Amino acid sequence: MRTKFLGAALATAAALTLTACGGSGSASGDKPVADVSAEPRKAGAITLDSPKAKPDLVLTDTSEKKYELVKETKGRPVLLYFGYTYCPDVCSTVVSDIAAAEKKLPKEDQDKLQVVFVTTDPERDTPRRMREWLDAQGGQDIVGLTGDFATIEAAAKPLGILVEPAKKEKDGSVTVSHGAEVVGFSPKDDGGHWIFTASSTSEQYAADLPKIVKGENP
Repeated sequence: MRTKFLGAALATAAALTLTACGGSGSASGDKPVADVSAEPRKAGAITLDSPKAKPDLVLTDTSEKKYELVKETKGRPVLLYFGYTYCPDVCSTVVSDIAAAEKKLPKEDQDKLQVVFVTTDPERDTPRRMREWLDAQGGQDIVGLTGDFATIEAAAKPLGILVEPAKKEKDGSVTVSHGAEVVGFSPKDDGGHWIFTASSTSEQYAADLPKIVKGENP
């Protein structure tokens, strides 16, 4: 597993860099995710200066049905995460933290929030495996999506999230590098206004989600 996070804050701007995880090896480099107007609170939701457009992503869900992200989540608060089920630790921690925080919301807000997990390892992450894995993290309500890698990579890029093809190492292990940020989309305009990092805890998600569900800045 590999983790990188560098927070650079100036008086009027700060830049987030990506977190990458994989089986072995090193990350391909740091790329900025977004600029924010002030120094971010440690690990909690960070508000972006300019919202990110929700990817027009069409993939296959864990029921093996076509899932159109923009259509299915229009007008709903959304958390979008790119990861993979064979990740040694980061992905399971992020997903289980989100799932635990979601369960603390009032039932009405739980029904509104949609958490979407997009695999970065589609060759190994079948719909069945993704469903079993998400359920094991407590994410029974989380939508899992898989499909063509090029489509997944193209959706992640405008969000500033690194996604690289799986790489088989000489020892037979597989390395999958990807950004570990979670993007939060507002129900008011469907724009991505918030970023959570891999350091965000379940408690921090629980503190910020109620406002995100309402489309307010945490």
